[in-house]
Amino acid sequence: MKDMAADTPTSLTGFAVAGSVSASTRPSRLEDEVVALFDQLRAPVLRYLLSLRITIPDAEEIIQEVFLSLFRHLKQNKSRANLQAWIFKVAHNIGVKRRAQAWRESQRFSDADPALAEDCNPGPEEALAARQRQQRLLAVVRALPEQDQWCLSLRAEGLRYREISEVLGMSLGSVASSLEKSLARLTRAERI
Repeated sequence: MKDMAADTPTSLTGFAVAGSVSASTRPSRLEDEVVALFDQLRAPVLRYLLSLRITIPDAEEIIQEVFLSLFRHLKQNKSRANLQAWIFKVAHNIGVKRRAQAWRESQRFSDADPALAEDCNPGPEEALAARQRQQRLLAVVRALPEQDQWCLSLRAEGLRYREISEVLGMSLGSVASSLEKSLARLTRAERI
């Protein structure tokens, strides 16, 4: 009796395939590295872009651009020094450009209705006090110079002073001074 399994083709074309996955479909080490960095840094980069007042869809698109740029950067065997700062710097640069572009576009349609006001339904006293505190602190942050806002947002994402310095192209002393001033203003606002 003939063995039926020997006659059964292992692919749709009838040709035997060596192994279950061909070498061309397996992700490379480089792809694995970029995916791991994406998994690790996607949420912090998204939060940072949102702090730049970029919409969620635009921020998601920027993140895709950043990690595609990272893949190209690494594929060309360029520097691997502090990839986290590199990623935030690229995201920052693209985000600032995208925000400026959105602002220019909004100026063309300035006769449109203003954005809807926030929901101000009164709630329990604690919720009201918390909302007022949040609004006060947010107003203080928005009143800061743009570069101070960026420093504060990057620090909130866990970047070290040196990394913030690299991302924003500032001296280490300027980063420290910016954060010190910003935190002092927030502390004063908190006491009110």
